[in-house]
Parts: sequence; structure tokens; C-alpha cells
Amino acid sequence: MSTVIVNTLTGTSTAGSISVTGEGNSTTTNLQQGLTKVWYAGNHSGGSISATDSFNVASYTDTASGIHAPNFTNNFATAEGYGHAGTHGANEDVIDNHYTQQCHNRNDVDTGSCEIVSAYGHASAQGVADYHYVTNQFVGDLA
Repeated sequence: MSTVIVNTLTGTSTAGSISVTGEGNSTTTNLQQGLTKVWYAGNHSGGSISATDSFNVASYTDTASGIHAPNFTNNFATAEGYGHAGTHGANEDVIDNHYTQQCHNRNDVDTGSCEIVSAYGHASAQGVADYHYVTNQFVGDLA
């Protein structure tokens, strides 16, 4: 086995574009396109959000109960051009599948932040709430 140790990878035809051969050697994936561009894990209980770890997040805005927004260090290229996945729960040991999160752009277009709505719903109740454990990741093209 060989080991490659480098500080920078540069594509030959486009500096930031490197193709990687996928599973089965039949497809390729663009390394730059496949990276998570923003992620964080934190605590949103007690009326404010505090991150336990993050990447590409400058700060957080606590908008209302059950709603917070990470403010990205580096903006996305377009508001419609990035996706989000996340989860939340009552504590760091319990993630309940009845909880969902959604990201919607404030003022219809926002490349530098995304409001996260932590919602719950089941047969007897539904609503939004601050949760102890919150994680989110974002993918897409940065500006």
C-alpha cells in the first residue's frame, strides 16, 4: 500500500475540480461537489443556541421558540442551490423520528443563512420547540 501526503490537491483541467472513481469503477464523483459545506452540532434549549462543534458557521441567530438560524462564514452561490439535512432530540442520547426540521430562506432568498424550524408532530400534539440536541449539514455550491 502507498501513502500520499500532500497539503493541496489541484485538478489538471480545472483547479478546484477533481474527479474520483466511485464504487465498482464504473462512475465518477466530483470531489468538490460531494463535500459537506456547512455542519454543526449544538444545544438549542434554554432560549439560545450554542454549538458544541461546527464548520463554516460564523454565528447563530435565535429567532423564536423552535427556530434558529446558522449564519454561514462563506455564503452559498444561490439560495435555491443548496440542500439541508438535520435532526434534533430531547437530549444527546435520544433522537425521535417524529421530529423534523426544515430549512426555509428568510425573505425568500438568503445565501448566507437558513432558518431551521424544529417541529414535532404525533397523534396528540404538534408544534415547534427548542431542543437540547440539534445537528445540521448543508451541501451545495459556495459563492
